[in-house]
Amino acid sequence: MKPVSLLAPFALLALAGCGQEPQLRVSDGWVRLAAAPGRPAAAYFTVHGGPAPARLISVDSSVVVRAEMHETTKQDGAMRMRPIESVEIPAEGEVSFAPGGKHVMFFNVNPGIKPGSAVPMIFTFADGMRIQYSARALAAGDPPPET
Repeated sequence: MKPVSLLAPFALLALAGCGQEPQLRVSDGWVRLAAAPGRPAAAYFTVHGGPAPARLISVDSSVVVRAEMHETTKQDGAMRMRPIESVEIPAEGEVSFAPGGKHVMFFNVNPGIKPGSAVPMIFTFADGMRIQYSARALAAGDPPPET
């Protein structure tokens, strides 16, 4: 047996321990459709940071007329919603868009989008990077999906 061949299993174990560098990505997306026609839908998801910080500047969809990032906060004992221009995504961290916090409002959703439909989304970052993602539409009264 050659001495090099004895080292091969240990080299494979060492390589297996080396994970890939984290990538900027989106997961756990879903869209709550409006309870009444003409009202906006809301999109929720998690953005996972890559090796460097990133700034999310927009989330859009080809099945809506307009999309806006918003944040719900408690102010003077009342819940308030305000538009936000961008969201910082920390390197190797994550930012959740969830009910009661950050979310995306989808205005004038295509009436063909029904519960169970795929909602295409495009996430645009300040450096020009774009991520395409498809989220599942839920009816207004449906519980959020398990993650």
